[in-house]
Parts: sequence; C-alpha cells; structure tokens
Amino acid sequence: MKDDQYSLLKEKIKLKDFNSVFILVDENTDKYCLEIFINKSEIDNYKKIVINSGEENKNIDTCISVWKELNSQKADRKSLIINLGGGVLTDIGGFIASTYLRGIEFVNVPTTLLGMVDASHGGKTGIDFLGLKNQIGLFNMPIDVILDSVYLKTLSKEEYLNGFAEIFKHSFITDSSDLNFNSLIKLDFFNDVDFIINKYSDIKNQIVKIDRYESNSRKVLNLGHTIGHALESYSHLSNTLDKLKHGEAIIVGLITELYISYKLNDFSLDTVDKLKEVSLNYFSRINLNHSNLKSIYDLMIFDKKNEKGSVNFVLLDKGGRPVVDQKVDYDVFIESFTYYNN
Repeated sequence: MKDDQYSLLKEKIKLKDFNSVFILVDENTDKYCLEIFINKSEIDNYKKIVINSGEENKNIDTCISVWKELNSQKADRKSLIINLGGGVLTDIGGFIASTYLRGIEFVNVPTTLLGMVDASHGGKTGIDFLGLKNQIGLFNMPIDVILDSVYLKTLSKEEYLNGFAEIFKHSFITDSSDLNFNSLIKLDFFNDVDFIINKYSDIKNQIVKIDRYESNSRKVLNLGHTIGHALESYSHLSNTLDKLKHGEAIIVGLITELYISYKLNDFSLDTVDKLKEVSLNYFSRINLNHSNLKSIYDLMIFDKKNEKGSVNFVLLDKGGRPVVDQKVDYDVFIESFTYYNN
C-alpha cells in the first residue's frame, strides 16, 4: 500500500506534465530522507532546495530565499514543489508554493509523526510573524500527501513522541468509540504506528471535508491550541524558558484546556487525570511561574479563533463533545496551570 502511493504520485506527475520538479528539504531530511524518497518515487529529474530546520526559521526570510531560488531556476506555473519534511517544512513549503506566481502545485511528504497525523493535512499553509504562530498564511490543498512510516525510523524517540500530542487531541474530538482516548491508550505507540497514522489522520480529514476554511466545525481541531500556541510562541520569544517543540506545548495546552472543561462544563476530571498521567510518561513537565503565565495569557489575544477582541477557546462539554467559542476568565486559566503543576 505504501509503495502504491509512490506509483500513483509518479503517474500524477507524468499526467500533469510539469515543466520542473523541486524538492524542498531541510538539512535533516536532506541527509536522512531524500534518498529514501527518490528510491521509492523513482523521480530522477528534480532540483533540490535546502532550508534550515526549526520553528525559528518558519518566517518570511526563509520564503524570500526559496522564492529567489525558484526564480533563478526559472520555475513557472507548471512547476511542482514536493515538501519533504516535518510540520514546519510542509507549512512553509505549502505557503511558498501557494504564493509563488500566485500559486503552483505542491505535494506533502511528511517525515515526522506530527506531520503524518496533522500538519500535512487540511490545506493550512503559513509562517510565523513577530514570533507569533502561523500569523501569515492561507488555505490551499496539496495535490497529494504521501504517508509512509519508513521516515519515522530516522527520528529520535523524543521527536517521534512529539507527534502524540496531536493524536491525543484527535482522540478527544472523534465520535468513534474505537478511536477515543480510552481506546488510544490501549495501543502500542510504537508497533501500532501504521494503524495510528491511518486512523487518526483520517479524523482530521473528515472534519476538513465539512469545513475547509474553519468557519465553524473545523475549529474543534484547535482543542489544546489556544493555550498551546501561546505557550509555544512565548518559549520562542522569551529568554526565561527553553524553546518548546509544537507537541511539547500542545500537550500542556490539552491538559490545561481539558481541566478548564472540567471547571466550566463538568467534563470528567478522572479523564483529565488520566491524560495528565499518560502524557507525562512521554513528555517532560514544563516549569512555569506566575510571570510566565501572565505573558502567555496576554499572547492568547493573537489567537486566530478570536473575534471582537475576545479570546475564544475550544472546550469539551460534560459528555465529551467539543464546543467552540468559549470564554475563560483569567482566574480559571491560572487554576488550570496550578492543576498541571501539581
């Protein structure tokens, strides 16, 4: 099945008769993943563009450098960009493709678990701006997404587990009892990875089909992200906290926002306790003080779900169903971190 994806991609490239093919990589995927991809896809006529990895490079300067390279290589509207990398690379690569010459087609080949279950799907492309997550971007679907767990073998254990924050999130917003949180934690996080990628990425894809541009129901995919994105941004803007990976920030956001769901909506505290227990087996606890929290709270005003200057959360109700556009007082926000820290 995995190799069939590459055959279909090769056929799609042939049918579309692209004038040129560019493969966007970072220094890590260039070293560990590009050869695997070329051997499997049998693409032999391509041009490689290398960017620096990391959230700190997900910015307009990186875009400009790639646009210049595309221009110098005479890329045109019949060119294709293949984004080979994790969530940062597929986000920025999709944005670069979508804006160059008002848009050229692109393919995502995620090489991290986070990318495979979340970031490479759904058509969100973008970059950070002024240190704030995904402030500039647009919606544009790739013509294909290749999901192949072989690339996960190139990751450290820490980087691999980083993807489970989004998988936990998906388990709380699914209607399927076979895929909910209690079912997820019975799986082997290493040996069942192909099942996990297939099933939990499809949860997002089904939601996106209904609400592609996030005007309503797609907002549920932001569970854990109001606090999580603010925390991630703060870690990159501040000198008082180590820079956090996306999953490290989102798992904190998920725990705290589910605790807030308990406080405001009578969501099961036992379930929040279980999430906290399980996640802290895989993610290190982040030590935050009161001054950190005030800064994180202030950053939430830049969240993309907000309207009329009000911070909007996605929470769960008593029955575990997502509810959007929820307001949360500062005191409850602080209490959620007291719970997280204890």
